[in-house]
Amino acid sequence: RSRPLVLMLMGVLVLAGLFSIIFFVSGVSHFQDPLFCVFVVFSFTSVVDLIISLEEDGYISGFVEVYVRESEPHLRTAHGILICYWDGVIHYGLYLAMIAAIGQRKSYRNLGLFWLGSLTMSIVVFLLGNLIGKYSSDLSPAFLLNLPYILIPIWAGLRLFQQPKALPCLSPEEVAEEQRKYLHQRPQDAALVLLLLLTAAFTFFRGLVVLDCPADSCFEYIYQHEPYLRDPVAYPKVQMLIYMFYVLPFLCLCIYGLVLPGCSWLPDWSLVFAGAITQAQFAHLGSSLHPRTPFPYQTPEDVWWSFLLTNVLYALGPQLLAFRCLRRPAFFLPATPATLHRGKKHQ
Repeated sequence: RSRPLVLMLMGVLVLAGLFSIIFFVSGVSHFQDPLFCVFVVFSFTSVVDLIISLEEDGYISGFVEVYVRESEPHLRTAHGILICYWDGVIHYGLYLAMIAAIGQRKSYRNLGLFWLGSLTMSIVVFLLGNLIGKYSSDLSPAFLLNLPYILIPIWAGLRLFQQPKALPCLSPEEVAEEQRKYLHQRPQDAALVLLLLLTAAFTFFRGLVVLDCPADSCFEYIYQHEPYLRDPVAYPKVQMLIYMFYVLPFLCLCIYGLVLPGCSWLPDWSLVFAGAITQAQFAHLGSSLHPRTPFPYQTPEDVWWSFLLTNVLYALGPQLLAFRCLRRPAFFLPATPATLHRGKKHQ
């Protein structure tokens, strides 16, 4: 019974030692940015999550088995293992990149916004699934360790959005020229709008599926294509409902931002959106195929390719949107007086 406590104390000591080393090597300069401390702490927890996932998949043994079994059994589910892999690899890489950027006094705003969306989606689905799923009766006080993952991203997100943006070197005339183009004059944007429309339709359809829509197509889909949506762990159901009630309206806003110029909010939020959807699709797709998922809820082998294709395309749309916003931001810049004057003169 005392072993989880001993592991926790060891973790605190290791973390304190890490902070001491950083302090003596680099002085107080790094600590002037409070997010530096957040990234250091979270990078440590990412390593712990990677150890959990590797141990649950049988690659290593004897590290955190007792803690996971007694305190957080929900981490032994396929979804728990997949989000631990994501945190231990992708989030860990982002933490190292942002720590390095802080050390070199470079901007890490874009990386931070992608991380913010990814972490927020991960923790929201995980916590809600734990509260309403089959493991809701097994929650222990260790569940409260997840609270910082709710509060800190809110504070970190506010700080990230307050950081100055990297302004593109564009003249008012170039901005006006780009913003005068209609959608049919921007074939890449038109294709992206079409992809987002298909994504929105698929989002709505899967939302109806998990809400037990009586239509034959919904019944066939949940039993023959994505039976994982019926898994009583509730993570897939929570994920689809978040898609339906939050992602679907945002997809509509993204389409609006691609049609009408001057939506200066879209580049930042497209990064948050891209991070959230990438994490969610990785966890959902991986859990559907993971052997820890009970066999009746695993994706049938005869629909593997269609399942992979639809879910990869679903994740691809937000990445293309974020790339487009960052690569050619002129269309999304707010209209300046010079731009408006130029537009009226052109008319």
